[in-house]
Amino acid sequence: MRTYLTKTIDQRAIAWPMKALLTGFLIAALAVIAMPEVRADDRPDTFADLVETLSPAVVNISTVQTVRARGGNRRMPQIPEGMPFEEFWEQFRDRFEQEEEPRQARSLGSGFVIDSSGIVITNNHVVEDADEITVSFPDRSEYTAEVLGRDALSDLAVLKINHENGDDFPAVEWGDDESTRIGDWVIAIGNPFGQNGTVTAGIISARNRNIGNANDVDFIQTDASINRGNSGGPLFNMQGEVVGVNTAIFSPSGGNVGIGFSIPSNHAKNVVEQLQEFGKVRRGWLGVGIQPLTEEIAETLGLDIRDGAMVTRVEPDSPAQAAQLQEGDIITEWDGKKVIDQRSLSNLVKRTSIDKAVDVEIVRNGERRTVSVRTGALPDELALLGNDEEEEDGENNRRRSDSDRELTEGMELAPLNDSLRQRYELDEDVAGVAVLRVSRRSAAYRAGIRAGAVIVRVNQQRVDSPSEVVDLFDEAIDAGRERVLILVNLRGNTVHIPLRLTTDE
Repeated sequence: MRTYLTKTIDQRAIAWPMKALLTGFLIAALAVIAMPEVRADDRPDTFADLVETLSPAVVNISTVQTVRARGGNRRMPQIPEGMPFEEFWEQFRDRFEQEEEPRQARSLGSGFVIDSSGIVITNNHVVEDADEITVSFPDRSEYTAEVLGRDALSDLAVLKINHENGDDFPAVEWGDDESTRIGDWVIAIGNPFGQNGTVTAGIISARNRNIGNANDVDFIQTDASINRGNSGGPLFNMQGEVVGVNTAIFSPSGGNVGIGFSIPSNHAKNVVEQLQEFGKVRRGWLGVGIQPLTEEIAETLGLDIRDGAMVTRVEPDSPAQAAQLQEGDIITEWDGKKVIDQRSLSNLVKRTSIDKAVDVEIVRNGERRTVSVRTGALPDELALLGNDEEEEDGENNRRRSDSDRELTEGMELAPLNDSLRQRYELDEDVAGVAVLRVSRRSAAYRAGIRAGAVIVRVNQQRVDSPSEVVDLFDEAIDAGRERVLILVNLRGNTVHIPLRLTTDE
């Protein structure tokens, strides 16, 4: 009996691993069957034919810039006659005081011909402030060029090659960057470190990258090697179309680490067309101050949404005011496109044609609605127009007394008057309740509220007196809410703050 049991146990010990192994093979086979088919043409054996076709249209751009002397006529003290080394000191002083001669700075970049008549695309920073621009082709032919238009915000420039013989230049075509996917093959051609006609290959690593500089571009990220001198060069798809303009790299050392950024072709094409037509880029304008919709704000308002841009200010005489947008509105969709955050909305608005009627989806007081907005033109310097709303009578302000002051949530509040406006340098169009003091141990202080701030709204209701603020705080506490949403104006900026309702610790 004991021997049988032993044999039975041994057979089971062998049978179970066999079953597990067979099961593993079966799962692996099913996984292979379920995998999407990878075609041979998805993995090119060579890029040679494509490169041979595209390279003639990719150019080297060299510039010369005259750098003026930063300061001349500098003076060094004289030393008394007869002192040691007087002759050497005079020679040194003469050399030091002479006015510096202007010098020439040279730079290199890349570009590509987008029209056979000689229209070249590159980065703005490649040709900015250049006195001379030379475009060199792979066949070593060289031409001077002039700037037709450039845009610092998108970092793009359009050049026109100067030529008299009227010959056609080799050119490439724009592609649709939105048709590309993360993982698609791309190749970059340019002149890194002045090495003409350098080709690198890689994939699209990511999309919609914000690299933290002042621009309105959502970049394509690629691991195709991009280095200094590649700026302005093209990023091609496997059909030989330009899907990006190589612009920047992420590099702690200054060399390539596999993270490069390109301006998407659809954005670049729009900018280029406007530069050719108008000499500048005309961007759409809504006329609002905005901030992201945070989880805390959504929770405070009882909303189940997490994406959107919250309106903190509506500019007078703006498209937003004409469409009757209000402070506290949450914009979730612009012209059929989802709004993720404030940057997303800003870029969508800027890329909208001037005077275009756009449907905008908003959430107001917890309800979704759609409003129609006709976009304006973004002012060149974003100068704000004066507020023509009625101003509160100053005499009535002066009649208010210190008895109106109230303390709530660690904040001492008071109605606005001329004295407070002068003390905190508040504009006449700022309305609300002034914060005089904030306890350092309060939730308000931790939220960033300081003396001089003005509470404009509480839970999206306008407030004009401290008692109104206190009443709305009390209502929220009675309703069992943990936070109130306050709109605060501090040093000219307005922001929504979800303030936790607590007592001083």
